Amino acid sequence: MKKLQLQGIKPIENMSQVDRIEINLYEYFRNENFVPGDSIPKEVELAEAMGVSRTAMREALTRFKTLGIIESKKNRGMSITQPDFFQNMNRILNPSLLTKETMQDFFELRLVIEMGIVDLLFIRKTNDDLKKLENIIEKEEAAKSKSEKLKLDIEFHSTLYQISGNHTIERFQKILMPIFDYMNHDLHIRSQEENEDYISHRVLLKILENGTAEEFRMNMHKHLIQYFEQIK
Repeated sequence: MKKLQLQGIKPIENMSQVDRIEINLYEYFRNENFVPGDSIPKEVELAEAMGVSRTAMREALTRFKTLGIIESKKNRGMSITQPDFFQNMNRILNPSLLTKETMQDFFELRLVIEMGIVDLLFIRKTNDDLKKLENIIEKEEAAKSKSEKLKLDIEFHSTLYQISGNHTIERFQKILMPIFDYMNHDLHIRSQEENEDYISHRVLLKILENGTAEEFRMNMHKHLIQYFEQIK
């Protein structure tokens, strides 16, 4: 049986005062049902209520401001805000700071999302969307360099995210782009000429225009098959 290593666990009694204040504030906001837009007590009032210094309270509140949970406006005091999850995520998603395993996980998540948005595409597509994809494909087919083709490939898939109408997925995809780029350099991707089963963007567009969601999903899997093959 594997011996558990407990040295890294931090006893609660050894938490700093600011850590405890942060936990108490979080519980206070939750128990009092604060929602975005609600004003919260002043710094001095919170410090007095908890029996701590204003300096310690200010540091704890700064953590909440950094996370986007509260904001402070001149002459209006502090209020609860809706955290921008992706803004915080964007600060740390640097390929050089992540392990290969983590980047692989994110890359696989990209594949899951692209397969998963198919039904949304068929629900929300418009003629203007189809024309936009057609324009991208025409440029791609006329492109000479590999870098230009790659740029248009990214534009095609980014447009699919836009067509899905899910802004959270669209933002997530943009944030993950550096990881996708990094992983593409690490993967052995066959050229279109080397891959007999390759499904082009042109084929995907025709299915999006006149086919079914199930046909599109099946062919999108074939289009991405080389990436799925990289999963071990």
